[in-house]
Amino acid sequence: MQSLNPILVTQPTTAFSFAKAKEALGNQLRSPFFIRLLSWEYWPFAVVYVPVFVYWLWLSLKARSFFFFSAANPSIESGGLLGESKIDILDKISDEFKPKTLFVSASPDLHSLFGRVEGAGLTFPLIAKPNAGERGWRVEKLNRWEDLLDYSQESPVDFLLQEYVDYPLELGVFYYRMPGQQQGTISSIVEKEFLSVTGNGRDCIETLIRQNDRALLQLDALTARYGDELERIPIPGETVLLMPIGNHSRGTKFLNANYLITPELTQLFDRISGSIDGFYFGRYDLRCRSLADLYAGEHIRILELNGAGAEPAHIYQPGFSIWEAWGILLHHWRVLFDISRENHRRGVAYMTFAEAHTIYKRIQAGKTQPN
Repeated sequence: MQSLNPILVTQPTTAFSFAKAKEALGNQLRSPFFIRLLSWEYWPFAVVYVPVFVYWLWLSLKARSFFFFSAANPSIESGGLLGESKIDILDKISDEFKPKTLFVSASPDLHSLFGRVEGAGLTFPLIAKPNAGERGWRVEKLNRWEDLLDYSQESPVDFLLQEYVDYPLELGVFYYRMPGQQQGTISSIVEKEFLSVTGNGRDCIETLIRQNDRALLQLDALTARYGDELERIPIPGETVLLMPIGNHSRGTKFLNANYLITPELTQLFDRISGSIDGFYFGRYDLRCRSLADLYAGEHIRILELNGAGAEPAHIYQPGFSIWEAWGILLHHWRVLFDISRENHRRGVAYMTFAEAHTIYKRIQAGKTQPN
């Protein structure tokens, strides 16, 4: 009997140690570092785009210009890859398809600004975004005059004030068309699922965030944004919207919605794009009331139109193969090259080094200017 004592003692201890080790490993794998490491959609842009960079060099040699992409959309500065003005692009879109938008210069006179907001028929909430910016930089939802005051005083660059479109569906529709052709292609549709958690009646919002990998990566930003509000316990089934901005860097989940592509939808975007002089390649970020409205071309609001720098964003669907994503990105850069070369053959000049350097300096000056 005495020989059995070690077994009786060590079995529970071993099981307990194994459970603790398993729990510790699980906690490590749910750390922000491993969440990002194990899901390529969170990898740095520079890492994901290594094959694209190599391919761009090859295409540049063929075009004899590092800036061949600038000819893709002749009416958009740099073709829409670097420093382009959002208001200049929106002004080219029919009023039928865009929200009310007001351009505001950096450091505006506040008294005149408030008057311009009222004169434009804008009411809160509003969306504020830099006139030249990307990947969600300084995009904010403003709920009251005090928010607008703070944003305008802190913004180092020109910005836009846009009516908040509360339609339930937000999509990114990638469209391209060869110069001289009437019919184009919709190559990608992404559906955006905003960052949120669902209450269970027991856990506070912060605990719910820590239980959600995507939300956990935004914890610092959410804490700065909401503070003590994160201690509130939502009722069972309550959806708590954490980020009202549909940007991947803000925690929005991008879903592959290519099943929505139909000939009828392509015809709609042929009509929209055909009315935009000098546009051939890019992604429409829009909101609509329903899929029926989308197909009918009704109650659609185009929030932004991105040019040569746009991505077929459905590739960021969780679990999407990085190899397939690279193939799709390279295909779109080949299309960008073909469109640019054709426009160049028709007389559109490529951007020069001096022009690119001027744009770069302007962007850096805006981002480094003290608030």
